[in-house]
Amino acid sequence: MTKTLGENFLFSGISEREHQQLQRLADYSNIQSLPQIWPLVAKQFGDTIALRSPHVKPEIVITYKQLHQQIQQFASGLQALGVKAGDRVSLISDNSPRWMIADQGILTAGAVDAVRSSQAERQELLFILANSGSTALVVENLKTLQKLREGIKELPIDLVVLLSDEVPQADPSLKIVNLLQLMEIGANHPLEPIVQNRETLATLMYTSGTTGKPKGAMLSHGNLIHQIATIGAVVQPQVGDIALSILPTWHVYERSCEYFLLSQGCTQIYTNLRSIKRDLQEFKPHYMVCVPRLLESIYEGVQKQFREQPANRQRLIHNLLSISEKYIKARRIVQGLSLNNLNPSPTNRLAASLQASALFPFHVLGEQLVYKKVREATGGRVKQMISGGGALPKHIDDFFEIIGVEILQGYGLTETSPVTNARRYWRNLRGSSGQPIPGTEVRIVDPETRKTLSPEERGLVLLRGPQIMQGYYHNPEATAKAIDAEGWFDSGDLGWVTPQNDLVLTGRAKDTIVLTNGENIEPQPIEDACLRSPYIDQIMLVGQDQRSLGALIVPNVEALQKWLQTQNPQEATTGQLQESTLQTEVDLESKIIQDLFRQELNREVQNRPGYRADDRIGPFKLILEPFSIENGMMTQTLKIKRHVVMDRYHDIINGMFS
Repeated sequence: MTKTLGENFLFSGISEREHQQLQRLADYSNIQSLPQIWPLVAKQFGDTIALRSPHVKPEIVITYKQLHQQIQQFASGLQALGVKAGDRVSLISDNSPRWMIADQGILTAGAVDAVRSSQAERQELLFILANSGSTALVVENLKTLQKLREGIKELPIDLVVLLSDEVPQADPSLKIVNLLQLMEIGANHPLEPIVQNRETLATLMYTSGTTGKPKGAMLSHGNLIHQIATIGAVVQPQVGDIALSILPTWHVYERSCEYFLLSQGCTQIYTNLRSIKRDLQEFKPHYMVCVPRLLESIYEGVQKQFREQPANRQRLIHNLLSISEKYIKARRIVQGLSLNNLNPSPTNRLAASLQASALFPFHVLGEQLVYKKVREATGGRVKQMISGGGALPKHIDDFFEIIGVEILQGYGLTETSPVTNARRYWRNLRGSSGQPIPGTEVRIVDPETRKTLSPEERGLVLLRGPQIMQGYYHNPEATAKAIDAEGWFDSGDLGWVTPQNDLVLTGRAKDTIVLTNGENIEPQPIEDACLRSPYIDQIMLVGQDQRSLGALIVPNVEALQKWLQTQNPQEATTGQLQESTLQTEVDLESKIIQDLFRQELNREVQNRPGYRADDRIGPFKLILEPFSIENGMMTQTLKIKRHVVMDRYHDIINGMFS
């Protein structure tokens, strides 16, 4: 007999506390497919608002009853137009209520969706359409269809659905309907029930990755149900709680979190980068799923406001933050949550307790004068922000702890559906990615021998659990390389585990820079340290097979302008450096600017815990073009595509070391 998720929990050694947390939430441990969720939430949450999109005209507001109905109509329409169980349907669109309806409508019809952003490159989208074997295509609008129109003539696609209200032109070779037409067809066609189970393939999620062609991770209904049934061990939302959605929902991190939050009766509000500052204050969210770069943006916005204060006020804020940083670090030791002192002696704990007590009144003063006002900018009701999709820089983690906003860092990959580990609010070990979620095993091995290492030894992170993908679609060689015969998935990440089983990541195995002296350098922790500098916006280390590390740096132009205004007036014309004068190579290579960045790099790298002489950054180059999704130098989850940057700046990098 197949084990239920509840039985799997027992085998994974779920804690009593986590068991109690899960008991308080809506239980989906016995469902067999994702579509089975929607009639249950329609019955349980009824007229509660499920989805709200305030930035479209007219505004979209959908209750749980309406969501269930619209998913069924979408599925019925697809079936009436010939989509059969097991068919592949490409869904090329971005985050919106209509995306959710289309996604679950496709699965309810028994099909498998292959998902990607409408903003992705044309050739990448055509590769996905061809590789997935899609026979139907759901696109965001006519513009997206036009981008793909010529390419799909060679593919077996005979149906296109527009998620917009645009009226498509007739095409004798292709059936094209818009959303309204599809829903009308679905309203007049009975839904044919499809039998699916946890082993049934649900979706193909193509890794944007940093190398090579995208690979289609095959995620089953069971993979995603595991996430819905276990994320409640990390966060415990209540019916009607507000969740702000900003990440791409075709990415598995946002997608699984949305499924979970909707399964618990939350109201999901769609926002965007342009509107998020206003939406935080207007809708006062309880939860937000985010990536580190978004938290960095919030942090940078706050720092900008601090810099605009009078000089006396700036000094006060700086001093309060400095004292509070000492306070939270002492408090961590007392609580046994200091990554640098996991097993404090009674003497250390007592000293930390005395220090925390002495600093506490100043921290309270900071709360009254500064931190409370910063929290109000987030709406003032945030229970937790869930961060994933990349490492969270230490200074960002510290800042949000100081101001009293709980950040729960998680870890996972597309291939793991994605969450494998997450910090809990009752064990928020900053600097770690938390303990495994129920049903998940983490193993650290030697990268060469695959021998299992002891706790606190550093090695390659292997993962096993019900959320591990079925494999890469039509790519058995890549599947065999990623998942061994015992079901262990090779994450490609390096890390170690604490005695309490918290995962601490130290970098990517393939990102390791090997210097000519044989030293292996993990670039990410050093990059994170450098990002503490207010003058460094982005940084990527280089130096493979060189005698020292080097760096490509995107400066914070605004902060640099303000700093230059305080220097020799001859360096800043009439005391006002215009951005246009910063556009030349001469400006960026002037001695005053070069000396500033040398000083910043030396300080931040040397102040990093565990500093070694080989960590020092030698040559560096300042570049004005940011790494971004638009120029192809970042993935959709805002990770730097190191190989792309290396190719783009090949000559500059070589010149740095010549």
